[in-house]
Amino acid sequence: MPKSSFPIYRWFTPLLLAAGLALSGCATEAPLLIEDTKYFEGEMPADFSGFWVRDYARSEDINKVWRNAYYELARKRGHAGPAGLTTSERDVSQLMPLARLLELITRTDELTISQTEYEILVEREDDFALLCAFFDGVAKPTDTTFGKETCGWDGNRLISLNEFADGLRVVNRFETSEDRKQLRVITTVTSKTAPIPITLSHYYWRTKKIAGKYECIETLSMKRVCSTGTLAR
Repeated sequence: MPKSSFPIYRWFTPLLLAAGLALSGCATEAPLLIEDTKYFEGEMPADFSGFWVRDYARSEDINKVWRNAYYELARKRGHAGPAGLTTSERDVSQLMPLARLLELITRTDELTISQTEYEILVEREDDFALLCAFFDGVAKPTDTTFGKETCGWDGNRLISLNEFADGLRVVNRFETSEDRKQLRVITTVTSKTAPIPITLSHYYWRTKKIAGKYECIETLSMKRVCSTGTLAR
């Protein structure tokens, strides 16, 4: 069995919100990585290697995602008031930590992806890296002090499932365009303490790394903020 050729970087930003997710309540969870996605034959189904920069024009806005999640929960609960659909303060207090977590783990605007015949390493600016390891076409789970990461394939789409303490799950789905010029990353966060999952989709352009870039971040409070220098995150 070949040894890992990549270092494993683990910057656990999600742990910053672990306490906030330790709330009362429970949500029904469906399997996020079914058994037959963990296998493939021959070469890896897709090549994600390269340096990728976020396409803000096509990427989803975190504030819009939050509003959609709020209204989805209100419809699910069947709550309606004079001003339209509403939801309880308890539901909002349970859902907001999940939205904050999603904001933190998707705010990077750069991805550096390295790939061999056995591994895919996704290095994310200011966040922990994702490592997908496959041996003989079978996914090899990675255990850490904080949880477990398991990867798989859905056709040409790479799936990374991170399972943390207290039922917190983060799923990233990666897919490229046919010409490999654009990458789409769909991130879903779920928790046993949150009433519904929240999903956000970002697009990235494959490019060469250039110093002195124009940098942007998006937040729930300030929306998009851009600078020619380094932004505080």
